Amino acid sequence: MDRQIRRAAVIGSGVMGASIAAHLANIGIPSLLLDIVPAQLTDEEIANQLSLESKQVRNRFASQAINKLKKTNPSPLFDRDLVALISPGNIEDDLDKVKEVDWIIEVIVENLEIKQQFYKKLESVWVNGTIVSTNTSGISVNEMVKDLPDSFKNHFLGTHFFNPPRYMKLLEVIPGEKTLPEVSSFMKDFCEKKLGKGVVVAKDTPNFIANRIGTFGLLVTLNEMLEKGFSVEEVDAVTGPLLGRPKSATFRTLDLVGIDTFIHVATNVSEKVNNRSEQQIFEVPKLLKQMVVNGWIGEKAGKGFYQKVEKETRKEILSLDVTTLQYKRQNKVVGSSLESAKLVKGPERKLKALLAGQDRYSELAWNILKKVLLYSAEKLGEIADSIIEIDQAMRWGFNWSLGPFETWDAIGLKSSVAKMEDEGLVVPEWVKEWIDAGNNSFYLKENGFTYYSSKGKYRLVDSVPEVISLKALKEQNKVILSNNGASLIDLEDGIACLEFHSPNNAIGADILMMIEQSIEEVRRNFNGLIIANQGRNFCVGANLMMLLMEAQDEEWDEVDHIIKMFQNTMLHLKQFEKPVVTAPHRMTLGGGVEVCLPGDQVVASAETYYGLVETGVGLIPAGGGCKEYVSRISESASEQLTDIQPLVNKLFETIGMAKVSTSALDAQKLGYLRKSDLIVTNSDHVIYEAKQAALRLVDRYVPQKNERIHVVGKEGKAIMKLGAYQMKLGGYISDHDQLIVNKLAHVLAGGDVPAGTLVSEQYLLDLEREAFLSLCGEPKTQQRMQYMLTKGKPLRN
Repeated sequence: MDRQIRRAAVIGSGVMGASIAAHLANIGIPSLLLDIVPAQLTDEEIANQLSLESKQVRNRFASQAINKLKKTNPSPLFDRDLVALISPGNIEDDLDKVKEVDWIIEVIVENLEIKQQFYKKLESVWVNGTIVSTNTSGISVNEMVKDLPDSFKNHFLGTHFFNPPRYMKLLEVIPGEKTLPEVSSFMKDFCEKKLGKGVVVAKDTPNFIANRIGTFGLLVTLNEMLEKGFSVEEVDAVTGPLLGRPKSATFRTLDLVGIDTFIHVATNVSEKVNNRSEQQIFEVPKLLKQMVVNGWIGEKAGKGFYQKVEKETRKEILSLDVTTLQYKRQNKVVGSSLESAKLVKGPERKLKALLAGQDRYSELAWNILKKVLLYSAEKLGEIADSIIEIDQAMRWGFNWSLGPFETWDAIGLKSSVAKMEDEGLVVPEWVKEWIDAGNNSFYLKENGFTYYSSKGKYRLVDSVPEVISLKALKEQNKVILSNNGASLIDLEDGIACLEFHSPNNAIGADILMMIEQSIEEVRRNFNGLIIANQGRNFCVGANLMMLLMEAQDEEWDEVDHIIKMFQNTMLHLKQFEKPVVTAPHRMTLGGGVEVCLPGDQVVASAETYYGLVETGVGLIPAGGGCKEYVSRISESASEQLTDIQPLVNKLFETIGMAKVSTSALDAQKLGYLRKSDLIVTNSDHVIYEAKQAALRLVDRYVPQKNERIHVVGKEGKAIMKLGAYQMKLGGYISDHDQLIVNKLAHVLAGGDVPAGTLVSEQYLLDLEREAFLSLCGEPKTQQRMQYMLTKGKPLRN
């Protein structure tokens, strides 16, 4: 059956239900959001003379949830206007409307009996073949529908989103006993390709994969703290990035999740498992129960393991003393193992350095880690079929740098197992048999291919065509050219990929040199070029430290040379006679945007935060950013015979205020991306889609030519400068801000030429460079650059 999901229905408009509906809207799928009918009128409804029979009252919960989506920050929507794709309703009046949808997602209260009652009601209006899923975080999928017909069970499964659905990568698919394989396969494919999720297939066991192991790890950590007398801040110092975990570590994570929610998840396991020792592990400590009684349930209550308090001139975060149950000032945590781990880079090396220590913090790390590793090994086969699914679930769902089995490899499988056995711990038989067979790790990498331990053998990790790993290609000797800043990699099929790998992917001379060399190499031996990487961020701009040092030394010829080199390289990229596709993701700022602009097409990850932010450091874009956007305005206005001044005014505001998009879709709305640029929801598929875009361009490619650009001239500049003056009078910008944006207005207007003058690209590039150089010499600009480098945020001086 050729399935498609065109419309959906979400049942339950709480935080998760509404956010799932929002993410469906993100990919263009309209949904019906249903909830129960209120039992009482609000004061406002009474004042408006409404009754319990009024439609807006009956739809109140869903309508309120939809309105809240517009105000939530960070936004669950790529663009707040997408909220129009969600329609409110209620279960009593509108349940039969699910006949018109292709997917029904239940997100009601986590109570088995209530869910069972709902599914009996739903089945009476359900159309055979419609997929139904539950978003439960741990209740048995099979138990929910045990009394329903097989036809319903065939199309029923679990789809466990992690919160918030837009941003969290993990989605657990949990097939039921009777779920048709083609239904599970379709949902896995849909959630990966359309929703952009990392999907793992889990067994129908309490809390599935990620929450089972994650909850175990948190309880082990909590018990270790209580037994050994560690403080909250000591535990978080150990169990954050040094252990390969997020900065929120253990107790900030618990505060974010909600201690009441965590207790519910832990209790679900203790009540459902049959093994008495496992039940005891998941029993909730008295400390957590007392905190719930006190109302200290985390961030949503204003206090949990941490409390933010307002002092006279600042905010302070206090930590809970778990012995006295009083909040106190945090003590600085210092230890030789912690300091050693901080000095090295990479999660594997940090972890090894931490465990190699000889203090109480390295002991704490080992005591937590060994139990999590052993538990993960014990649960293989019960909660998931492979170590890959367990590792992916923990990386994607709990933001661990390494999954349990990847961690085991990193610290040394044989040596760590030997240490565990010396300490009297029971190691699962399959792990000992694996080591006895002569294996030193759970994963094996050879010639760029990865193998994993499965039923006593190494098996090749299945390749996914849409997932292109630059790291794997480099291990397969696909590197064509390379220097410290970038590498050119053969993607096959006549397409090469230029990858940045400088610190923070900042653009310096080495990257610019590699772009020029890549152009020559592709000209001789390839059909097209894509510019992409798989770093944390695509590119946060030019090398600001180098620029500041040259400016402080007043090496103006050198600054001029650097900017001219950048401009010329971007111009060569734009005029290259073969297709160029750029593929940004996450932070793409300043020079990162300017690298994307010369390309024939942008293929962006949906989570791309894109913007020309140079005014924040006292400068203006000078790598062709101003020129390229003015050129685009000129071209579009010429085609539509419209006045370009309003469009230039909007550009002036966008660049002058250093606006950064909240998504790739928002970047289109701001005018940074064109409507013809592509947006890819799954970040792992971006390079594949960029390659496909380049291949499509090859046969019909027409190189870009030198352009003549219409500008608004001195009259248009006056309009922009007037706007800046009014903002200064209103107190919105400083004197230095006004100086910066006046220079920006000069560039965007094309200088002091008459309105409507046609100018060359080089003319505008020269204006950019002149303005940039003059601002580099300003003491307040240098202060802004210094502040950004030391504080990581803009200075408004």
